[in-house]
Amino acid sequence: MRLYRDRVPTPIGAMLLLADDDHLRVLEFEDQIDRLDDWVGHRFGRPELIDAADPLGLSTVLAAYFAGRLDAIDAIAAHAGGTPFQEGVWAALRRIPAGQTRTYGALAAELGRPAAQRAVGAANGRNPLAVVVPCHRLVGADGSLTGYGGGIQRKRWLLAHEGARITPRASPADPA
Repeated sequence: MRLYRDRVPTPIGAMLLLADDDHLRVLEFEDQIDRLDDWVGHRFGRPELIDAADPLGLSTVLAAYFAGRLDAIDAIAAHAGGTPFQEGVWAALRRIPAGQTRTYGALAAELGRPAAQRAVGAANGRNPLAVVVPCHRLVGADGSLTGYGGGIQRKRWLLAHEGARITPRASPADPA
């Protein structure tokens, strides 16, 4: 398999993207390279990686999102290749509008599996398409900012960037 790789500067740290000829396949913060390598190895084995400037126009679209055009990422054709349950969770995450949040329980209920909060959390944690599959929009049952692979500070920044209302109880100090 051939994947095109680009590095995308953002206000909260550089991101690495991998795309095939048709889809964004992986998007992760550069300082989370272990997560990226784990997913690529698990999903794609040893793909041929080709450095490319702005494959499929993805870097341009991501720059537009970070510049304030929040709907820019909605049109990105993305395919991570997870399990059917993971893909269902990730599709549901993409339906959460910018500036809004959901709890794990609410997303599980939306998927018709109200007891699957932990499974939703696990799928959320394995999301290889940071920002585009907006796992940062999931919060704890009490509104708290729970784990985020890129770090709670980035989650807080992304939610603020999108205009989400965060209560003080939802903004604990970054444990890092």
